[in-house]
Amino acid sequence: MEAAKMNSSRSRTFHAAMHPWLAMGHLTPFLHLSNKLAERGHRVSFFSPTKTISKLESLNLYPHLISFVPLVVPHVDGLPLGAETMSDVPPSMAPILAIAFHSLQNHVEALLLDLKPDFVFYDLAGWVPSFTRPLGIKSVYHIIFSAATVAYFLVPSREIQDDDIKTKMRLMSPPPGFPPSPLNLHLHELHAISFWARKNENTGLSLYDFLSTSMKQCDIICARTCREIEGPYCDYLESQYAKPVLLTGPALPDQEVIVTHPLEEKWANWLLGFKPGSVLYCAFGSERVLRKDEFQELVQGLELTGMPFLVALKPPSGAATTEEALPEGFEERIRGRGVVHGGWVQQPQILAHPSVGCFVSHCGFGSMWESLMNDCQIVLLPHLEDQCLNSRILTGGLKVAVEVERREEDGWFTRESVCSAVKAVMDEESQIAAELKANHCKLRELLSTDGLESSYMDNFIKKLQDVMIMSSD
Repeated sequence: MEAAKMNSSRSRTFHAAMHPWLAMGHLTPFLHLSNKLAERGHRVSFFSPTKTISKLESLNLYPHLISFVPLVVPHVDGLPLGAETMSDVPPSMAPILAIAFHSLQNHVEALLLDLKPDFVFYDLAGWVPSFTRPLGIKSVYHIIFSAATVAYFLVPSREIQDDDIKTKMRLMSPPPGFPPSPLNLHLHELHAISFWARKNENTGLSLYDFLSTSMKQCDIICARTCREIEGPYCDYLESQYAKPVLLTGPALPDQEVIVTHPLEEKWANWLLGFKPGSVLYCAFGSERVLRKDEFQELVQGLELTGMPFLVALKPPSGAATTEEALPEGFEERIRGRGVVHGGWVQQPQILAHPSVGCFVSHCGFGSMWESLMNDCQIVLLPHLEDQCLNSRILTGGLKVAVEVERREEDGWFTRESVCSAVKAVMDEESQIAAELKANHCKLRELLSTDGLESSYMDNFIKKLQDVMIMSSD
């Protein structure tokens, strides 16, 4: 009788609310998880800024089960009128957007009180557990970065107290007890330490304090990864926080989205003009803005390769368009074999195109998975700390990519180093290229194993249902 009750409870559907940080790099993976839950019959209330909903609707594969709940992002001093997400502001305005985000607390609490979901998934909304616990709603801290990054930075044994040189030197190595790995940082890669360490005038907490406390207070930690890639880092996190770290699976791109939303005709036709595996595709995500000198050095490095290329980058700082920032004479020299585009493109569809043979990436976590699941060779030019650690996983641990060489003291890269990295992976006679390709092929086959991703998601849902059972006893 008890076993029948358990099986019945585990087959019950649940209602989850999603409250991600206001950036497309957070909203999109939360929606990806929502699709996986809805695929199995679970209901989702997805909190999103009002105008941003239109950008997400095409990615909602189950509109009968996933409902968007609009949030009106309040205007605060210093924030441009109408700004809703990090796509609307320069990276330097992230702290101001965070103030607007945290101003939504009362509204979000009222919504949860009305919706009464079983679970709330969040990341930077660290105040969520303080009012979900009295309501009997389980709070789930959803890691959308690599588990390795969180384990490296956000564990109780890590000390981030200030942004002086001692703290920076400590952060160049993993924290105590960290599993053996190729992960480390260079001094020039510690861009955001002052941001992480700076105390907020109102709360007295730094971002590091806030996030680590959020993980301590939540009921469950879940990570958008799999044991095949990050098993030791997940185990380390679990031991550090003494609570379950559930894995949602390898976060692979939705093939249905690729099929139902084919590549835009102008890009498909352009790519068809080149032989299979010959085109370089370069993109650094929706938020990365290069300096003009970096932008020019990068595109000239791709020009030096002599290969066809498609670059999708935001205009560099100080430029209204990518065209006005291009080096003198560049467009004439690369006409017919190169395109530099300053707008949004369908990255999964481009990477899946047979003409694309190399992905020059910043190694954001989403792009990392997309690169692993396609045939193209991988060249990495990371910027932020999490991207640098992701890059070390791919180059040092898995040996499926190369990283562009940079100057140690300031991280500067040259057009020659960009060209050299690309040629190292695209040279058909190169032993390095052959080894990387073979390793990549084996890993892609493993991640593509029939049932691998669905087994992760089924197990993840079963464990959430177990939590529901325990809560109802």
